[in-house]
Amino acid sequence: MTTATVSPAQRVTAGIGRTFTSPKYGPVLVTGILFIAIFVGGGMRYGNFLTGQVFLNLFVDNAYLIVLAVGMTFVILTGGIDLSVGAVVALSGMMAASLLQTGWPAPVVIATILLSTSVLGLLVGLMIHHFKVQPFIATLAAMFLARGLCYVISQSSISVTDPTFVALGVTRMSLGGGMSITWSVIIALAVVAAAVWVLHRTRTGRTVYAIGGGEQSGILMGLPVARTKVLVYVISGFCSGVAGILFTFYTLSGYPLTAIGTELDAIAAVVIGGTLLTGGYGFVLGSVLGVLVLGIIQTIITFEGTLSSWWTKIFIGALLLVFILLQRLLTARRR
Repeated sequence: MTTATVSPAQRVTAGIGRTFTSPKYGPVLVTGILFIAIFVGGGMRYGNFLTGQVFLNLFVDNAYLIVLAVGMTFVILTGGIDLSVGAVVALSGMMAASLLQTGWPAPVVIATILLSTSVLGLLVGLMIHHFKVQPFIATLAAMFLARGLCYVISQSSISVTDPTFVALGVTRMSLGGGMSITWSVIIALAVVAAAVWVLHRTRTGRTVYAIGGGEQSGILMGLPVARTKVLVYVISGFCSGVAGILFTFYTLSGYPLTAIGTELDAIAAVVIGGTLLTGGYGFVLGSVLGVLVLGIIQTIITFEGTLSSWWTKIFIGALLLVFILLQRLLTARRR
C-alpha cells in the first residue's frame, strides 16, 4: 500500500500504535490509563470516592514520595540505583527533630539537612565514578550509614513542636469547593517543575539521558559524563533531604525506623511510571504518575476496609512485575 492510498484514519491509528509500542512513551501511557481506570472504578464502587479532595489527598499523603521519586528518576535514567533514600529520609527527620529540640532556628535546620544529604550523595557519586564501586553496593553502604546515624541521634521517637514546622505541617490552603492542599504539596510540585526543566531544557538533562543510552557515546559526544554521574547522586541526596523534611511536616516527629522500605516504593513508582531500569528512557512526570498509582491503590484498600495494608505491597509487586515485563517486551521489539 502506497502513502497516497493511506487514509488519515489509518495514519492516526498507525501513529497511536507506534506511540503505545514505543519504550519511551508506551509505559507512561499505560500507567496513565491504569490510574484513570482505578480511579473511575473506585468511584463506581465507593461513595464519595470520585471527588476532587480524594484526588488531592493523593498528593497530600505522598508529597514526600513524589520528591523521592524525582531524585530516583535522575539516578535510574543513568542506569544506576539508589538504595539509601529511605534511610536518608529517616536521618533527615531525626536531624530535624533533634536540632529543633536543642533550639536551632527552623531555616538553619532545613539548610543543614539539605547540605548534609547532598554531601552524602556527593560521596556516593564519587565512590561510584572514581572508585568504580557498583551503585548497588555504594548506596547500600550509604543506607547502613544513614540508618546507623539515626540510632546515634536517638533510639526513640522525638516530637517536633517548633512553630514553623507545625505551621507548615498542619496549614491547609483552600482551593474552593471544600478542597485544600498543604505546603508540602506546593513544595513537591515545585521540585517536580524544577526537575522537568533540568531534564528537558539543560545540557545536564541531555547528558543524563545520554549516559543511560550509552556512556561511551556520551563521552565521544563531548558531554560532561563524569560530572553528571556524580551530580545525579547529589540530586538524589538533596531530594531525599527534602523528602525527609516533608515527611517530618507530615508526622511532626523523628523516628529511627521511619521509611524502612521506602526506597523500594520510590523505585517501584519510577518503574511503574515508565522509566527503564537500564536507563535512557523515562520522564519525571511519569514517576509522579507512578506515585499516584501507588497512592490510589492504598486509598482503594482503605475504602474497602476489610483488606490488610499488606495487600498494597502485593498489588505493587504484581504491577512492578508487569511493567518490567512490558519494558522488556517493548525494548526487544525496538531491536
